[in-house]
Amino acid sequence: MPDTREDIHDRADIARLVDAFYRRAFSDPLIGPIFTDVAQLDLVRHIPVFTDFWDTVLFRAGTYRRNALQVHLVLHARVPLEGAFFERWLEIWTSNVDEHFAGEVAERAKVQARRIAGSMHRRVQGRSGSEFETLRRRAVDGEALAGANEGAGL
Repeated sequence: MPDTREDIHDRADIARLVDAFYRRAFSDPLIGPIFTDVAQLDLVRHIPVFTDFWDTVLFRAGTYRRNALQVHLVLHARVPLEGAFFERWLEIWTSNVDEHFAGEVAERAKVQARRIAGSMHRRVQGRSGSEFETLRRRAVDGEALAGANEGAGL
C-alpha cells in the first residue's frame, strides 16, 4: 500500500499538526497535567501561538515573538520539568508527525523538536542549552583541558 502522507507545506498544515499534537498531549497522563493543571492553558487560545512557533521554526516565518524559554522556566519553578516530561513530549510529537506527514519538512520538524526538547531540558536545569555542552574549552594559556576534547580527538 503506497504512503499517501504528504509533507508539511504551509501554516495550515502546521496548524493541523499542532492541534492534533496538543489534543493528544493534553490528554496524556504524564504531561497532560502540566498543560491543564499547572500552566492552565486554554488550548483554543494557544493553538495560534504554538502554530506561530512551529511556522517560525520550520519556515522562518518570524511570526513567533515570545520567549519560549521563559515560559518553561516559570513552569519549572512551579513543578520541576524532568527529563521524562521532555521525552514524552518528544515521543508524542514524533508519532504525531509520522501519523500525519512524511517528507523533508516533516523530518525537520522531528529533528528540531528533539533539539528544542533537549535544549529546554538543559536550560531549565540551569545548564547550557547546547547539546555540545560537554566539550570543554581550551585553557587561557592555550593548552587543552582534560576531558571530552581529548577523548574525541579534538
